[in-house]
Amino acid sequence: MNKIIWSKLGFGYVPTDYNIRCRYKNGQWGELEISSEENIPIHMAASCLHYGQEIFEGMKAFEGKDGKIRVFRIDQNAKRMQDSAEFLYMPKFPVEKFEEAIKKVVKLNKKYVPPYGTGASLYIRPLMIGVGPDVGVSPSDEYLFVLFTTPVGPYFKGGFKLSNVIILRNFDRAAPYGTGHIKCGGNYAASLQSGELAHKKGYSMVCYLDAKEKKYIDECGAANFFMIKGNKYITPKSHSILPSITNKSLRQLAKDMGMEVEQRPVGVDELPTFDEIGACGTAAVISPIGVIDDGDTGAHYDFSKNGEAGPISRKLYERLKGIQLGDVEDVHNWVTIL
Repeated sequence: MNKIIWSKLGFGYVPTDYNIRCRYKNGQWGELEISSEENIPIHMAASCLHYGQEIFEGMKAFEGKDGKIRVFRIDQNAKRMQDSAEFLYMPKFPVEKFEEAIKKVVKLNKKYVPPYGTGASLYIRPLMIGVGPDVGVSPSDEYLFVLFTTPVGPYFKGGFKLSNVIILRNFDRAAPYGTGHIKCGGNYAASLQSGELAHKKGYSMVCYLDAKEKKYIDECGAANFFMIKGNKYITPKSHSILPSITNKSLRQLAKDMGMEVEQRPVGVDELPTFDEIGACGTAAVISPIGVIDDGDTGAHYDFSKNGEAGPISRKLYERLKGIQLGDVEDVHNWVTIL
């Protein structure tokens, strides 16, 4: 293990010592296997390469002030991965085996969990791919589950600071009919072109609108959106939006704070009425949005508060991070302590 400067970590890949693998063959899942190999031997006719039978999840482990390691909402990630598997006609990975694998891989790579106070965490990536060889358009008969970890810093440089977003109407986040609610082969790839264009224009993220009418806000390529209006926490509702576990958690925290929560279609024409807007997800947690520019109409929306994030966004961020780190009481039993 080379010397890692935890406070300078970006959101990239750093090798760790072990990963977990499990194979599905002859209609059943095998035993969990520990591996130190970073490469996956794969047949050139594997269904994941040709027909996109691939799904993945993302989650994090944190070291608390007390030195204990906490993993956030394992069960929700396990169930969402099962939903993704069902959609792509893949075998569901058992929740109990998923939880066992998560605990095992984090313990095996314990020395890579960044210390408390560094702003970094151990990112956990479960994935499943169809590996059976076939060139016919049909589901694979063999699958490989892989679980690896890597220490990461904040998804957006600077952590909790204002982001700027651009609306690009000529791009859609995902393929038609709701593949946005699963992470499947080709899904995130479809957002790469627009994402790079936004970055070249100086923006942190793209705001995607609904694919049909281009009237309603969906999400960005890697996160959900939420809006604050008075004492309301509002988040867009659409078949093409990933069911974010972070957003789900924030909705509960907003209710705990006495706020009214709305999950509904949100029109672009509503943007001037909001007090605060933020993006949220496992990687970013919360990225408060300072500016949204409409790349087609030229409209400009400013949500910054004298260059700072709004008070509700900050409060929600601090509560969620506090629970993940063990600084705030976990009254909803979201955290697994290892």
